[in-house]
Formats: sequence, structure tokens, C-alpha cells
Amino acid sequence: MELEHTTPGDGVIRVVIIEDTREVREGLAALINGTLGFSCLNSYYSMESALTGLNRQQPEVILTDIGLPGISGIQGIEILRERYPEVPILALTVYDNDEKVFNALCAGASGYLLKNTPPARLLESIKEVVEGGAPMSPEVARRVIKLFREIRPPERADYNLTPHEARILKLFVEGHNYKTAGAKLGVAPTTINFHLQNIYQKLQVHSKTEAVAKALRNRLI
Repeated sequence: MELEHTTPGDGVIRVVIIEDTREVREGLAALINGTLGFSCLNSYYSMESALTGLNRQQPEVILTDIGLPGISGIQGIEILRERYPEVPILALTVYDNDEKVFNALCAGASGYLLKNTPPARLLESIKEVVEGGAPMSPEVARRVIKLFREIRPPERADYNLTPHEARILKLFVEGHNYKTAGAKLGVAPTTINFHLQNIYQKLQVHSKTEAVAKALRNRLI
């Protein structure tokens, strides 16, 4: 589904907020609107209202809670990812347990932040996810790494990924973007992109977010 562009090319990161608590919703909107280079395009109290309102808008980032009434945040992320595959989705929640983290990332969340994230870090994470990163709160990142260490991959579940492709996929699962992954491996971002296209083909996906979600679901890393 195509979204209507508002005023593209002006360098402003437009954010849509989905949060059922009024005080939190208004606080996030005030923070975003009060920071140069950011704009709160709209805020919604439920996933249902967001799914209706987003038909008329073009955000660069969707910031959503997980514990929403009605359609949950995790269900909503899955719907949003299917409708708007190019729009990154940041989960912002109080839940830091393994199941919530795992399910949100598998549903298609581009990053996972806790509500105790400092305002400056939240804004930095919004910018990071627009640039292709997958920001996570430190506590969440530790849980993700722990999950990978504890869960043994099933036999022959590597989709014929080369060791280098597996390393690149692991870096993206850990939150790196093209630039930082390239720096980590000592190659140019264009080289990372080249290998990523091969990864997409082998995993039969069309985006970095889908590749990360499939890696998590199938325990490829």
C-alpha cells in the first residue's frame, strides 16, 4: 500500500506515535516536535486508529508500544510491516522479557527500546533506524545475544549462507547498519549491500528487516 508523501526532501524525520497512555503519548510528541530535525506527524491511542490514519500519511518512523488495548503492538507490527515494508518500526515498551523481545523482532520491529531510554538516546535511535540501523536498549541487546548463545540452530537451517554472509547477517541482527557493518568487517558499505542482496535471494526476503526476522525465527545465527 502506498502512503501519501507530505513534504519530502526537507531533512525532517517524521514520526508517528502509537501509545495508549495519554501522558506518555503527549510527552513523546513534545520531545519530538521540540527537537530540530524531527516532527511528530501524528499520535494514536490504539493500533486500530493508527492503521486507519496511516493511510493518509508518510512517516519516516513508526514508534509503537507493545501493550496496547485491542490489537496488540506485536500484532500491529506484523500488520504494519506487511502494509508498509519500507517504514521502520521501533518498539518502545516497558516489557524486557525474552518472549516479548523475540516476538516483536520476529513480527518485523526494526528496533526495541525500553521506556526508560533517555530522551537523547531515543532521538538518536530514531535517526539510527532511519539510516538502516536496528537500535536496542542495552538490556534488550544482551537478551538477544543470550538467546542466540543458548539456542542451538536446527540441522541444515543455514539456507546455504556463506560464512561471510552469516557474519553480515549477524551484524544486522545485532543492530548494525551498512556503514557500521562495513567498518566492522573492513569493507565499503556498497560491498555490504552487494552481499545483502545475495542474502535476500537465499532467504527469499525483500528487506533487511525481513532478513533479520527470518534469522530470528529460524535461528540462523
